[in-house]
Amino acid sequence: MRSIRAAAVGAVTMSLALAASACGGGSSTGGGSNDSPKTLTYWASNQGASIEIDKKVLQPELDKFQKQTGIKVKLEVVPWSDLLNRILAATTSGQGPDVLNIGNTWSASLQATGGLLPWDAKNFDKIGGKDRFVDSALGSTGAEGKDPSSVPLYSMAYALYYNKQIFADAGIAKPPATWDELVADGQKIRAKGKQVLGAEGANVSENIHHVFVFAKQHGADFFTADGKPDFTSDGTVAAVKQYVDLMAKDKAIPQGNAEYAQNQSVSDFAKGKTAMLLWQSASSNLKSQGMSADAYGIAPVPVQSGTPGTDAQVNSMVAGINLAVFKNTHNLDGATEFVKFMTSDEEQKILNTAYTSIPPVKAAQEDPAFNTPDNAVLKETLATSAAALPQVADESQFETTVGTAVKELFADAAAGRTITTESVKAKLLKAQQQMPAK
Repeated sequence: MRSIRAAAVGAVTMSLALAASACGGGSSTGGGSNDSPKTLTYWASNQGASIEIDKKVLQPELDKFQKQTGIKVKLEVVPWSDLLNRILAATTSGQGPDVLNIGNTWSASLQATGGLLPWDAKNFDKIGGKDRFVDSALGSTGAEGKDPSSVPLYSMAYALYYNKQIFADAGIAKPPATWDELVADGQKIRAKGKQVLGAEGANVSENIHHVFVFAKQHGADFFTADGKPDFTSDGTVAAVKQYVDLMAKDKAIPQGNAEYAQNQSVSDFAKGKTAMLLWQSASSNLKSQGMSADAYGIAPVPVQSGTPGTDAQVNSMVAGINLAVFKNTHNLDGATEFVKFMTSDEEQKILNTAYTSIPPVKAAQEDPAFNTPDNAVLKETLATSAAALPQVADESQFETTVGTAVKELFADAAAGRTITTESVKAKLLKAQQQMPAK
């Protein structure tokens, strides 16, 4: 998801339970209409460094769409801290936008509510066909075997951003390729009075993304093959402990980052306080905060050993934003036309350039504008070493329960409490017990 996001917490589990019982996403008719053909409401996710920056990026494109089609789009940029719960409330009540951005990891959970328009072959044909999109992006659009609940809009991957001057001052010649190298480099960086690695310890979505990758590197998954939660296997426990130990034992993540949830780690990196940052497509965010592209390098996220790839060498989740249509929209044709516009080759180049993300549309991704050194690492990661989060109906609850467990473990580490295998397993067992019964 996103380039900046905060955790969607609170009533997620209850909201999903309510939403799943709603009829057709809250619509008494179970489908959309064309009762309001001249207007659309669009909920966009907060992709830039601020909501105002997003409006500056998006409004000219919405004006262009209105000029082409005569359809006026009412824009609301929704913070990541509110977006999921806003969507779930809308699927329950039937009162929502026509078109909206969703984090791609939510695709299957929102699909299960029945509130989103299914993108079957007929609907994909209306926007130019399913084969226009890259496979990695399509892998995070809904549950396997079902018509997608959304269409890829922005693709992203995690990378390791490192401050070149801090590395040079510490005598480090190249970015770490493994976690052991990162910890060893961290000792040199701390000796020079700098922080090592930024993190957002209170952001449950960030926590999930990282422990998912660590689990893959430990040969583990948080769900069984038939979609049941399995949070307490040896591999998942080891994965969570290794991530939290970057603060608790290795002193790589500063203790103060246990409270970060609103991009403070990005700001620390941009200001030269921290040597490294794990982030999705961060270049536009760093630029907006005054950091020159010459000041940092981009490398693949470390693995346990060897080089990034598949299976235990996965080093990113397939990150990104999808575009969805509410099933009970009052401008079904206009909403479909808007999705076609936003995923057109031209708009994909404009929007993904603005957000330094990767177009999920093949033709746009191949444009020379996306062959920059920054994008090379991200494109290679998406193509060869990224994995989609579980596309299961309970994925949103998984993000909330396990992400909160990791948040609590970071709080324990910041308070100086010892993080043991047993304490990690206990937190994960509690998280698993909060999941819906099967």
